[in-house]
Amino acid sequence: MRDLRVARAETIARDVRLFELRDSAGADLPAFTAGAHIGVRTPCGQERKYSLCNDPHERDRYVIAVKLERDGRGGSRSMIEDVKEGDHLPVSDPHNDFALAPSPAGYTLIAGGIGVTPLLSMARFLLSAGGPSFKLYYLTRDPQATPFLDELKGPDFAGKVVIHHDGGDPDRAYDLWPALEKPKGHVYCCGPRGLMDSVRDMTGHWSSSAVHFEAFVDGSAPRPDDAPFTVSIAGTGERLDVPVGQSILDVLRKAGRSAPSSCESGSCGSCRTRLVSGDVDHRDFVLTPGEHADNIMICVSRGRGGDVVIDL
Repeated sequence: MRDLRVARAETIARDVRLFELRDSAGADLPAFTAGAHIGVRTPCGQERKYSLCNDPHERDRYVIAVKLERDGRGGSRSMIEDVKEGDHLPVSDPHNDFALAPSPAGYTLIAGGIGVTPLLSMARFLLSAGGPSFKLYYLTRDPQATPFLDELKGPDFAGKVVIHHDGGDPDRAYDLWPALEKPKGHVYCCGPRGLMDSVRDMTGHWSSSAVHFEAFVDGSAPRPDDAPFTVSIAGTGERLDVPVGQSILDVLRKAGRSAPSSCESGSCGSCRTRLVSGDVDHRDFVLTPGEHADNIMICVSRGRGGDVVIDL
């Protein structure tokens, strides 16, 4: 991690703060590509990953936007309440699990709420690069909860952005089917689970290599129906308890076992592990239904009680 200065910190929407990070000596920062994220050690000591939302052509700053997660573990609250302009934060070099694939036919970008951040970086990059073409669908509850609203309604994005507010009413959800009915180019989607599940269903007839998801999911954040379970390692017989609030990956690390990982949100595929047996709640955005019987993403997916056997 490198120590970066907070050159700007301001509220840009309800419960959303923007942070501009720069080198204290004014030096250029490590380059990044559209869709990349950085790791930030928050004032409360937790490390969180935030997508960069500025144009990758900019070398002198990183820009992130942080939404307050009221039911989270405190990382976002620490960023929003404790970080002020002039402070310094430990920041990792950029890493990209959501990179733009070459697509002469263009891109369909679908954002829900704070999920706009990596897609905004893509849109800014494509604008400054002069193409390929793109259309951004930005879906939020209301204008007050819509970061970057004025910019995306401005002349630079004229004809390239559709903004829709549903007021929290499912009956007013935007119909994405006309944009996804005919496969063309690549789709990138980032937002709430419900939106990504919907896009996944509507792109079932697309090539899987042309549809990409980025999930803003804390793999250890419990759900109401979560239950403890046991994970066993085939070949060694080692059994580890996985409590509510921790992932299989977390438990393996604490036991001194190494496993590949990257995004830790179930969208990059790095932690794909062979599933030998067990009743699994698959929570990733990578595996197809046909792969569920023999594979598990250990950063987010959980057992439904009983024993899950994996092969490391």
